Amino acid sequence: MAFEEYIKNKKAIVLGLDNVLYPEKDYLLQVYYLFSEFMAYSEQLDATKIIEFMQAEFAANGSEGIFEKTATKFNIPAKYKANFDLLHQNARLPLKLLLFQQMLSFLQEIVVERKAIFLLVDGDPLQQINKIKQTEWHGLEKYLKVYFTEEFAPKPSSKSIDFILKENKVELNDILILGVSELDRVFAAKIGVEFLSVAKLL
Repeated sequence: MAFEEYIKNKKAIVLGLDNVLYPEKDYLLQVYYLFSEFMAYSEQLDATKIIEFMQAEFAANGSEGIFEKTATKFNIPAKYKANFDLLHQNARLPLKLLLFQQMLSFLQEIVVERKAIFLLVDGDPLQQINKIKQTEWHGLEKYLKVYFTEEFAPKPSSKSIDFILKENKVELNDILILGVSELDRVFAAKIGVEFLSVAKLL
């Protein structure tokens, strides 16, 4: 289905960031690389072995507990957990984050059709702002209005959407929610808004 079919009856699109607009692993793996380099500098550990372990662990089990597993494997002192967490918030990435090509085209189509784009982002606002700043937007950033669910209430609470609608004078049936997770789908269903899975675009 052409992009315009999804948005023709809508005035605004509400969408997330991680794994919606770009692959979250592109950020996390760069953070892990920077951490491995920091360990080589601070503790004279083998950065190559650390990043290889972290990449494999992430591919197999995701990001949950990855510091603890890496620390156990390489005898990294627990005090470095603070540095690891801080890197997630303020890492200066070697490479810019790139949007999924299909999502870039979709956003460009939305702009051409003069629809509003509301980025409703889950997670730590400082970390997410860091990602947004280091994403290659191709000029689209000036069309984005960014909101953080943490400033309202976690999904599936409607508080964030209620605020967005009121602030932008948009009606509920004028928006389309674009997401990737089951929580996104439940969130849209709870507030009575049409939901589109990113999988249909990718």
